[in-house]
Amino acid sequence: MEHQSKVQTLIWDGQNLKLIDQRKLPFIKEYVVCDSYEKVGTAIKDMVVRGAPAIGVTAAYGTAIAGIQYEGSSKKEFLEFVEKAISFLAASRPTAVNLFWALKRMKEVLNENRQLEIKDIRKKLIDESEQIEIEDISINKKIGENGIEAFKNFKGKVKVLTHCNAGALATAGYGTALGVIRSLAFSGRIAHVVVDETRPYLQGARLTAWELEQEEIPFFIITDNMAAYMMSKGEVDGVVVGSDRIAPNGDSANKIGTLGVSILAKYYRIPFFIAAPLSTIDINIENGNQIPIEERDGREVREIMGRRIISEEMPVRNPSFDVTPAENISAIITERGVIKSPFDINIRKLFNNK
Repeated sequence: MEHQSKVQTLIWDGQNLKLIDQRKLPFIKEYVVCDSYEKVGTAIKDMVVRGAPAIGVTAAYGTAIAGIQYEGSSKKEFLEFVEKAISFLAASRPTAVNLFWALKRMKEVLNENRQLEIKDIRKKLIDESEQIEIEDISINKKIGENGIEAFKNFKGKVKVLTHCNAGALATAGYGTALGVIRSLAFSGRIAHVVVDETRPYLQGARLTAWELEQEEIPFFIITDNMAAYMMSKGEVDGVVVGSDRIAPNGDSANKIGTLGVSILAKYYRIPFFIAAPLSTIDINIENGNQIPIEERDGREVREIMGRRIISEEMPVRNPSFDVTPAENISAIITERGVIKSPFDINIRKLFNNK
């Protein structure tokens, strides 16, 4: 029996894209309708939608919407309009490499079909964006299956800690890190999930916990500074998190706080897994030092759910991601299998065999 996620991150109706507003979960389940590429780009930037794979799929649909949006008859102007949309979407978030991967695919479709009529190019763009969504869900399920393989040497039911949200809400459906957890749960292998709250945006407490509750997977939420205590008391057998960009040497950028969790896991000799599609690996860089780290508005630190807890006059910093070095990572779970150290050799080998 194939298990489906009960969470719908995005809904495409052939013209418009509806995105579940992740800023309002878990209290309000509301969809934002995007009928222009500008609205799609704003939704990505403002974190209506987040999570590297979901951002990629959303940007692909944003490009398709741009093709639908153009109302003129000049092919030259049409091509320029869609190219402008791609540039606009590319500027929405800097760290998630899936955004640029998806937009590259859409631009290739545009360039390869420039000789066709506008209506035919438009259809090609729509078809490609739909294909990217279909592929994402299929890839996530394969990651989930391979996650079972990664945990095969663990005895009985496992206690898993996860940081941030790498579930259906971070993808087109099912999830990467939560895809692994879902697959383990469907196999009867989950004792409980320890959910880091993930300050300052609370993706763990608001989103991961909400998804687990929908699926009736046992969990409890902790504040981020409780992870060491839980590990010291034997409440964590393994850690599985997602990634927004992975360097070919295995360094991995993920939500801020992931680096600290990896250091704790290494100290307590707890396996630390990254779960991500191959599209998250950026073969154009050498290591994690070259991954751009987004710094977001200080209000996210000064406020919790819209309520200010710090004076406006007090200076804050708000880096949104950190980089976990390869030596802290036990394995990277992908749709093509489980990659182990030496990552620099095994990642290159996987890409060379694609």
